[in-house]
Amino acid sequence: MNPTKSLAVENFENIAVIRFIRPEIKNPLSIETLEQLKEIFPAFESNPNIEKIIFTGSGDTFASGANLREIADTNADNAREFALRGQNLMQKIYHSNKLTVAAIDGFCLGGALDLALACKIRIASSRSVFAHPGVGLGIITGWGGTQMLPRLVGEAKALEMFLTAKRVETDEALKIGLIDKIAENPLAESIANYPVNSSSISL
Repeated sequence: MNPTKSLAVENFENIAVIRFIRPEIKNPLSIETLEQLKEIFPAFESNPNIEKIIFTGSGDTFASGANLREIADTNADNAREFALRGQNLMQKIYHSNKLTVAAIDGFCLGGALDLALACKIRIASSRSVFAHPGVGLGIITGWGGTQMLPRLVGEAKALEMFLTAKRVETDEALKIGLIDKIAENPLAESIANYPVNSSSISL
């Protein structure tokens, strides 16, 4: 494991795990975190030995959205740059030629939900909660969620989440197609049970 301030990277043979490691502040996708992902993800993307890239969290949180202080600092001059930083990363994940998986155990909010939506597979524990809470702050995600969420759950459910900040728990998330599977240990499930040779991987 090679920890950075916001992320830790683990390798299990042909699988890379990117873990958010600031649970004390709900693993925000801050500018610093996005910049780290901007370097780490393409490195895995271009590595022929890596077949699967898994995103996961720590504590009771997968991740949360943009840092609220950084949002407060945006203005007419830098808002577009702020939005594009996250949007460009989500597009890279969405169009990746690797198998990308979100292993979610806990809160998955705002921009973190956009990241999960950008992955090809989403596995969640029974305690997980999904929401786009921006409406309470008078904002809406600019990282692609407005396009990706309706594709998965339909326009009506997506609008309900965006316009009411409704929190969706795991059972409902599975029912509406927001996630693919419920597992007690989403990371172990993500490593072991998808089409990559994992015969010699230990947790």
